[in-house]
Amino acid sequence: MREILDSSLGRFQELEQKLLDPVVLANAQQMAAVAREHGSLGRLAKKYLRFKELNRQIRDANEMLEGNERDMQELAEAELPELKAEREKLWNELLDMTVGGEDAQRSRCIMEIRAGTGGDEAALFARDLYDMYRRFAEAKGWKVEVMDLHPTELGGFKEIILGMEGEGVFQQLQYESGGHRVQRVPETEAKGRIHTSAATVAVMAEPEDVEVELSPDDYREDVFHASGPGGQHVNKTASAIRLTHLATGIAVSCQDEKSQHKNRAKALRVLKSRLYDRMREEEDRKRADDRKSKVGSGDRSQRIRTYNFSENRLTDHRIGLTLYKLDSILAGDLDPVLDALLEHERQEQRSAFGALD
Repeated sequence: MREILDSSLGRFQELEQKLLDPVVLANAQQMAAVAREHGSLGRLAKKYLRFKELNRQIRDANEMLEGNERDMQELAEAELPELKAEREKLWNELLDMTVGGEDAQRSRCIMEIRAGTGGDEAALFARDLYDMYRRFAEAKGWKVEVMDLHPTELGGFKEIILGMEGEGVFQQLQYESGGHRVQRVPETEAKGRIHTSAATVAVMAEPEDVEVELSPDDYREDVFHASGPGGQHVNKTASAIRLTHLATGIAVSCQDEKSQHKNRAKALRVLKSRLYDRMREEEDRKRADDRKSKVGSGDRSQRIRTYNFSENRLTDHRIGLTLYKLDSILAGDLDPVLDALLEHERQEQRSAFGALD
């Protein structure tokens, strides 16, 4: 955790210098990105600065206690309880703010939902997951933007990519990454048999432009016609964009907009998020031991949750959580699930760090 706090404070101070840089001030787009990242780190950095100052004051007070001057000893004895109480309060707040790692304070993320095994039923389940997250986001007052969409003829989604923005968006949604399994009787099932199908969810922090530098020489761009369910063309102009990052082979397609320019801008945002996610994964592998206890491993192949319709049951397999209120959860009431995941991570973090003194 100290590593996260020191890194965030260092980045905050670096951004403060950039806000005074004439080159940055002259570039409106870069200035907006720097100011947005600076603002998202501000609360955490200022609390951590105060925490460090309290540590210094407590050290000074302890030295006064060990001295020979009675007046200074009495002053230290009077100050220490208040200083320690404030430090404890701040430390708990910092713990809460850093649950989820270095990107906990991100106010933007990219969510990708893809149908897995199960054919049309899996695509319909992917649509259900989208509806659940959209309703939850609306209740939180977050902004939701469709970046790309591949619908099926029955109204499901082979894939949907979303951009989400709002306070606490990444910290709350990051643990949704992984495999989601549904058990229910499909509407097309005449004999009433329960089918099992699956979808995968990936949640990635969206970096600012200044964090992931990407030039046109770094990727190949292909332009093609957007298509709808069954492969039918939904517009006659070549407006869909596919970007392929040359160094990693990561490919991103966007076709939701009729404008080629808008699809390119969306594709770049998703590509940068995937590149940033890969960079974070590489850093996490270096700290693999630290991740063993964490609920948010980010492993897309890990089955994290089961949605059983006949029992109105949701089970999160990572923390052994079972709730018999699947209907309200799918209606957007995700707080009981996400709060339990965050609390589990919070307790793990507290245990790993131990006492302050």
